Amino acid sequence: MKPMGPLPPEFAGQRGDLRIAGRSAHEWVERAGDTPLFVYDSAIVAARVARFREAFAGVDLHYAIKANPLPALLARIAPMVDGLDVASAGELSIALGEKPASAISFAGPGKRDNELHAAIAAGATLNVESAGEADRAIAIGDRLGIAPRLAVRVNPDIELRGSGMRMGGRPSPFGVDANRAAALVSALIAGGADWRGFHIYAGSQALDSEALIETQAATLDLATRLSEAVGFMPPLVNLGGGFGIPYFATDTALNVEAIGVALAERLARRPAILTNTRFAIELGRWLVGEAGVYLTRIVDRKDSQGETFLVTDGGLNHQLAASGNFGTVVRRNYPIALAHAVGDERVETVSVVGPLCTPLDRLGDRIALPHGEPGDLVAVFLAGAYGASASPAAFLGHPVAHELVG
Repeated sequence: MKPMGPLPPEFAGQRGDLRIAGRSAHEWVERAGDTPLFVYDSAIVAARVARFREAFAGVDLHYAIKANPLPALLARIAPMVDGLDVASAGELSIALGEKPASAISFAGPGKRDNELHAAIAAGATLNVESAGEADRAIAIGDRLGIAPRLAVRVNPDIELRGSGMRMGGRPSPFGVDANRAAALVSALIAGGADWRGFHIYAGSQALDSEALIETQAATLDLATRLSEAVGFMPPLVNLGGGFGIPYFATDTALNVEAIGVALAERLARRPAILTNTRFAIELGRWLVGEAGVYLTRIVDRKDSQGETFLVTDGGLNHQLAASGNFGTVVRRNYPIALAHAVGDERVETVSVVGPLCTPLDRLGDRIALPHGEPGDLVAVFLAGAYGASASPAAFLGHPVAHELVG
C-alpha cells in the first residue's frame, strides 16, 4: 500500500457522501449529465483570496490564468483580483472579457507578432522576454502609432529553493538575464515604450515558507539594483508567486502569514527608488488548486495476479498531473476517495486506473480505499489547477470532461 496526499481542509472533515459547493457529488453528476466531471467550488477560491488580502495588505494579487482558464471560473475570480496574467493570445482574449487591458499582463518566451500586435493594440502590458522580442514590440507599436506598454521579465540570478519547478539562477528561455535587464529597460525608454516595470519569477510549487521569504527579499534587492542602474522608478514589480499546495503524503501547507509579515517588513524599509512602486504577487495553483474535484465513475473491477484494479471512465486524458506525468520525477498519489464513502474505513488496497491503452493511465497506485464497485464515483482532489486544460484530452478520442462551477 502507498500513501495518499492530504485532503484539502474544506473536505477533510466530511463523512459519507462527498459535498462540493453545497451539493453532493452525485447531484453534480446529474447536473452535468455524465462523468467524467470537474467541479470547482468558487467559495474555496474566495477564501484563498481573503486569506491573501489579510496576509499581504497593500500588495496586488494577480491571477495566472494558465492554472485554470475556464471562462465560468474566471468570471468568478476576476472581480476578486487586481490583475490577470496571460500566456497566449487565446488567454488574452478571455481576460479582456473580464478586466480592462491595463490590468492584464502577457508573459511567455515565444510570442508571435500577431500576439504582440493584439496585446499592444488592446493596451495590455507585455512582459518582454528578450531584446529581440522588445525590438519587435516597439516596431509594431510604431506601426500602430501606440507607445507599447512593456515590462521586462527578468531571469533572476537567484532560484527558489525547494520549488517544484525552478525558473531562476540558470540559463533559461524565460526572461532577460539579470545582468542585461537594466540596459534593455534603458533601450525601451529611449525607444518610446511605456515602461511598466519588472516581472521577476524564480520558481513555482514551493512549500517552504523560509525559502519564499528569502526569495522575495532577494527579488526586492534585484529590483532595487536594476532600478538604480536604469535611474527610473518601476511602476510595478511583479514578485512572481511560487506558492505551493500540499499534494502528497509528506507535504505540509504553506505558512503564507509568515511570508506576508516578512514581506511587509521588507517593503516598509525599501529604498527611495521603489517608494512609489506597486508590488504584485502572481498566483494560480494556490488560489484554485484545492477548489477542484475530478469525479470519474468505476466501469470495471478486476483482479490480476493478486492485485485489484478499479477501472474508471476518465484518467490522464483529463488529469495528467494526478497520473504523475506532469512534471513529477517520482510518481506519488494525490488524495482520492470514493464519493459515497468519504472518511469510511479503508478495507482494501487497489489501483485506480483510467480507460486509456497505456500503463501510464493510473490515478491511484496501490492505495487504501473502502470497497468500490462498478457505478461508484471516484473523487480525485486538488483538481482545480493544471487539470483539464493541461491534459491530453484528445488522446485516443475519449469524451472531454465536463466542467462546472459552484
